This record gives sequence, structure tokens and C-alpha cells, in this order.
Amino acid sequence: MAEVYYVGVDVGTNSVRAALVTREGVLKSTAEEHISIWQPQCDHYVQSSTEIWEKCCTAVQKVIQGVQTSQVRGVGFDATCSLVVLDQSFQPVPVGHDGDKQRNVVMWMDHRAAEQATRITKTGHKVLSRVGGVMSPEMQPPKLLWLKENLKESCWNKAAHFFDLPDFLSWKATGSLTRSLCTLVCKWTYCPPDGWDASFWTSIGLEDLLENNFSKIGSATCSPGSPLGGGLTQEAAAELGLDPGTAVGASLIDAHAGGLGVIGADVKGFNLPCEDQPITSRMAMICGTSTCHMAISEQPLFVPGVWGPCLSAMVPGLWLNEGGQSATGRLIDHIVNGHAAYVQLQEQAQQRFPFTGENIYSYLNSHLSVMANSCSAVDLLGSSLHMWPDFHGNRSPLADPTLKGMVIGLSLSQTLDDLALLYLVTIQALALGTLHILEAMKEAGHDIRTLFLCGGLSKNSLFVQIHANATGLPVVLPDQMEAVLIGAAVLGACASQDYSTIQEAMEKMARVGKVVQPDHKLQSFYERKYKVFLKLFAHQREYQAIMNQR
Repeated sequence: MAEVYYVGVDVGTNSVRAALVTREGVLKSTAEEHISIWQPQCDHYVQSSTEIWEKCCTAVQKVIQGVQTSQVRGVGFDATCSLVVLDQSFQPVPVGHDGDKQRNVVMWMDHRAAEQATRITKTGHKVLSRVGGVMSPEMQPPKLLWLKENLKESCWNKAAHFFDLPDFLSWKATGSLTRSLCTLVCKWTYCPPDGWDASFWTSIGLEDLLENNFSKIGSATCSPGSPLGGGLTQEAAAELGLDPGTAVGASLIDAHAGGLGVIGADVKGFNLPCEDQPITSRMAMICGTSTCHMAISEQPLFVPGVWGPCLSAMVPGLWLNEGGQSATGRLIDHIVNGHAAYVQLQEQAQQRFPFTGENIYSYLNSHLSVMANSCSAVDLLGSSLHMWPDFHGNRSPLADPTLKGMVIGLSLSQTLDDLALLYLVTIQALALGTLHILEAMKEAGHDIRTLFLCGGLSKNSLFVQIHANATGLPVVLPDQMEAVLIGAAVLGACASQDYSTIQEAMEKMARVGKVVQPDHKLQSFYERKYKVFLKLFAHQREYQAIMNQR
């Protein structure tokens, strides 16, 4: 009997990736295509939905080479929670002052709507209780309001369809306008079973979205992984290189796909505290450009500064809370690339790893080990240097996009050692930020005992170990490191009905690869460092208060 496969497509911040995945969750082949990002002005980040779809097609065509199209049983898409704008004819509508129609996607990390988000928060509307009490500029309502207030003629009046990027991809593939509960609940304030709250949209000045039963933002919804329409349309099938009618599952936000790809794995035999415990004792961390912290519960839990609870947003029937850090991989790159010793670092890394393909971070990890020598842990090198990591604002648990980064303990030195220490302290600060989120979730009723990591940063051994050390929790890494792609493939597997539920597909297609235990000898060190971490926030608030005095 011929092997069956599923195609998972992941649209991240910088690239489109596709994978051909077996029924057992093994990656058969992968492909990646770069996508463009434009920054026309500060805090504005835009992309092209046309380019994104073209790159999806190219990547899928590459991964299915060598197999019969009849062997591909289903397709699943995930993407960043970016905003796509189309007109009545489903053509792109510009989202910038330059009027470029191809630039019709407001990216997730676009913070142009910070002022609109603040105004929405001040309404105190009841829907805000499901987003931690504070509306983030990374959600869709403030972005929609910004478009209406700033681009009314060139964008708002011409727009007929506002899609979250994951829903745009599933529409492009199937022609179905049905939206995933993942996107609408997490980023748009939709609340099943009641649906849209008309009073919210009216209260913020977007009452025109109520027209035709909210047709511009989605009238029909379904759970992630539900089969959409009649599967691939003739046109989409031709573009992707697959058979018309191939099942397509309702999509997920990329972080949520990563959650599906790791959080359901069978952990028997690994001596983990979450063994024989409900799945609610686990938290998935999807670590890339930014990091998302996904925790699920059987009953709704309200965590101040943390998004949710969102019903069926990741796992059908369970409530999701989503914490996050707006800049993690991006912050590490920013700190390292901007240092005076960066060129020297590149040269040293090239000499050390001329043919292996190891990157500058592998070199920095090795360099820190040499600095620490065998007598002490690398972590202790960060004793006199401290960072508050919110260079792009705080998503959770403070929900304050105006916060800035801070570094305490700098000297005049600009050596490679200093660069390595800043890199180390950046990772430590991010790990302490995760601890900050965990503490907020614990106070609200979550009982998280194990972290499940995936994404690009999970391939960095130092990043993983420090997260274990700082939180005191074991970290599970997936058997297949591209867990987000596995999660996307799970959607296709469910849509094909080869698996009856998301939960069944998760358990069969996600597996434990490696367990990283915390070094408990460092517990006291991180307790002290966490106290300093919280002091930095308090000082920043104090500085702001002083400067705001008249």
C-alpha cells in the first residue's frame, strides 16, 4: 500500500516554508522561499499577499517532487497574524500612504496603531477581558481603525474583505470564506458561541463592519483542521501542483501550529512531571522572531496582560491563554549585529566553522564556555550585567507597547568578550521574561510543569538550557525540529479525516526528541537575577513618572 502524505505550509515573518509529512509525523522533504518585507516608515511593516501566495506555490511544488499527487491526502496552512486587505473583486488594496496596491498586508509586528489600541483599551468594553484587559497594536481592531482614520479614500472605502493571513491562504486554496476560530477568537475579539459583539465595533467607530452580517471580516467560522469547501479549487491545485479536491484544513496562526506540533506528544518513559497529567500541565513556546507562550485549560482562566481565554483557538474544546514577547530572535540579532565587535565575530566564526554551516551563535556559545572555563556555569558570567528586554514593548504580562529596553552594567570595553556577555544576558533576560509570564499564569490558576519548545531559537542549545535553568522547569524538544510544519500538516491530516480529531493527530504525529533538565544548582542565582529584573521595570516606571512631571 502506497505511503500517504500531508503538506504543511508555514508563512513566517521572513519566509514561506513547506513540508511533506508522513502519517507518523516524519518530515519527508522541506523547502523554503524568502518573502519581502517593506518598512515605509517607523513602526510600519508591510508585505504582499500576491507574493506570499506565489511563494507558497513554489515551496509546495518543490516538496511534492518524487511522489504521486494522489498520495497527498491533505493540506494545512499556518501564518503570522497579519492583516490582508482585498477589494470586492478580491484584488489587493494598498495599506500604505504610497498607494502601492501590491503592498496590501499590515504585518503582525506593525505598531502603527498604538494610539488606536490605547483608545480601544480606554473604552473598557467587556470583550477586552479576553485579551488580558488591554488591546494590543498587534491585534486587528486597532489596525482596522488606523486604516479607516488614515487611509479612508485609498484603502478603507475600497476594501471589501479583511482577512487574517492564515484565512487568506485557506480562501486562496479553496475559495471558502469560512474563517478559522483560531484567528477570529485570538486576534479579532470573536467569541463563540455568541459570535461578534456589535456593540464593541460600534463603540470604537467601526460600525460599518456590521454590514451584511459582518461579511467584510467573516460571517462563517469553524474549528482549526475542519475541512473547507470542496478542497483545493482547480486553479489553486494547478498552482500548487496538487489534485483538485485535495482536503484543506481550516488554518492556524503560526504559533498555534507550533503548539499543535509539540504539546500533544506522548511523554511516557521520559520521567517528566507532566507524565500522567492532563495536557493542561504543559506550555508550548514557539520561539522565533518573537515568542508565543501557549497554555491551555479545561475551564476559562483570565490572566491579566495575557491574551485569552479563547475557546477552541488551538485545541478544539479547550481554552487557550497566549502570552508572548514581541521581540526575541529579533532582539538577539539586534544586540549582536549592532555591536562594535560584530565584524570580528563573523571572522572568528568563519575561521572556526569554515565548512560546517555553523552560525555565529554556535561560535558565541563556544566562546562563552571558554570564558567560563570548566569550573563554573556559563550562566554565572551574567552576574554583573542585567537587561530589561522590551526593546519593542511588552506583550505579556504587562501589556504595555510603550516600554523600552534597558541594560545595566555596561563599560567602555567593546571586545568580543563583551559582545558574548551581552548576547548571554539578552538570552537570560528573555528567559526571565518567560518566568514573568509563567508567574502570572500560575497566579490565575494554571499549573504548568513542563515547557515544550519549538521554532528557530529552540535549535540554540544555550537558549534552551537557560530557559530551563531560569524557570526551573524541564524543556522538551520535538523529535522533528520543524514542529510548526508538523502542526500545519496535522490540519491537513484532520481535514482528510485520516484522523478523527486534532487530539488524535497531535498524539500520533508529534514525538519527544530530547529533554533538557534545569540545573538546580543555579536556582539561587536566578532567584536573585529575577529580583533585579523586576527592579529594572520598577525603575523604568519611576523614570517615566519623573519625566512626565510638569
